[in-house]
Amino acid sequence: MADTDTTAGTDWGAWQESWDRQQEWYMPDREDRFRIMLDMVQAFTGDTPRVLDLACGTGPITARLLARFPGATSTGVDLDPALLAIARGTFQGDDRVTFVEADLKDPDWTALLPYDSYDVILTATALHWLRTGPLEDLYGRLARLVRPGGVFLNADHMTDDTTPRINEAESALRREHRERARRDGALDWADWWQLAAADPVLAAPTARRFEIYGEHADGETPSAAWHAQALRAKGFAEARPVWCSPSDTLLLALK
Repeated sequence: MADTDTTAGTDWGAWQESWDRQQEWYMPDREDRFRIMLDMVQAFTGDTPRVLDLACGTGPITARLLARFPGATSTGVDLDPALLAIARGTFQGDDRVTFVEADLKDPDWTALLPYDSYDVILTATALHWLRTGPLEDLYGRLARLVRPGGVFLNADHMTDDTTPRINEAESALRREHRERARRDGALDWADWWQLAAADPVLAAPTARRFEIYGEHADGETPSAAWHAQALRAKGFAEARPVWCSPSDTLLLALK
């Protein structure tokens, strides 16, 4: 899509910046998780990893990966046509990056990938769109994609239902911070998508995106312990959190 005449002159960097600011409204510690994620990439694979950027969106993980490890290669996978349009526009001409449009709930999506195995699979704030059954199936496919000694890293909302009072206090404080940021002009999810829908280049893929997903998918946010157990059951040797915030966890699984 980024190669068509209709995208000429589109400021993809501005769209990336806008997406980052919108995401930071929800996750002010977003860069912390990315930094630790890439620390773990370096610890297990060195400076030239072959990476699968799972549910890649606009490509924020790939952007940070290549800035830190110029010798890395990345395959971004997503189903969202609007976010993929931004990703393809951003990385147009960079032969280190490939994008694949695929549905992670399709059992055959891995056949679309350019490689049979990866050193690392990375994802952030995406898999909570899946319910636990499809997520367990996905974890089995990821275990077959990661090479022995490779890793999978998932940074996402992981809720511990055994701590309801802690959860409520943290959630209340987060809402307060968001409301203050909104008063200062921050965009939320709905605001951002309204801008995309009004853009001449992104209007059509945004319309297709809402045909696919609706307003939001009906996913789940199980605990970090659930994720670790599911990953081990599906073929990873070890799994545990390597970073957490009051609401989110970065979980690492080692093949």
